[in-house]
Amino acid sequence: MIRPASALKILLVEDDELFRLGLRMRLQQETGLEVVAEAEDGEQAVELANRYPLDLVLLDVGLPGIGGIEACRQIKERQPSLPILVLTSHSEKALISRLIAAGSQGYCLKGIPGESLILAVRSVAAGASWWDQTATMEIRAAFEGDGAKVLPTRVSEPLENPLTKREQEILALVAAGKSNQEIATILYIAPGTVRVHVHAVLQKLEVRDRTQAAILAIQKGLVAPELLIN
Repeated sequence: MIRPASALKILLVEDDELFRLGLRMRLQQETGLEVVAEAEDGEQAVELANRYPLDLVLLDVGLPGIGGIEACRQIKERQPSLPILVLTSHSEKALISRLIAAGSQGYCLKGIPGESLILAVRSVAAGASWWDQTATMEIRAAFEGDGAKVLPTRVSEPLENPLTKREQEILALVAAGKSNQEIATILYIAPGTVRVHVHAVLQKLEVRDRTQAAILAIQKGLVAPELLIN
């Protein structure tokens, strides 16, 4: 299949050969996606991420060698702007916290519908975050425990609400695990407008990504509880 020059270049990292084959076939069925390299362990993933010009790393967590989380950390250390989407069968709170700390922009459970995975890939490659609904629920549950450790210490300082009503609506949907496209559909606005609002929210809250913004907003009561619906 001939790929357009603008195809998203993906590094696929998965140690299960049959699962990796299925992923590659599914990804390359889509126009504009190209798997340019494959790795089966953490060390190889770091090496290939430095060798190829990439738009996205699709990374399994349970890898031989240094493992997926350490591979994620090392890739982000060398290439901070390279988006990484994690694909795994685990959803424990501690794992999610470690993924965020390592710099992952997204998290999908294995078994996710193909169309949802493609949407996640495109969203993360475009600069958005994508967190599986299970991950979002785990993060919310962490508010009653020690989930604040996910965020930098500085967010515990008092914070006035700097968000407009529209920004609060959008952030509430982000906290519910909605993608930019889903938010656009719900609010009857353009996806580009959603991206602008999300960028403004991140800037105002001085956080790195959508997940941190959602956690901070709920911790500090910046989003009305009645808006927090799935």
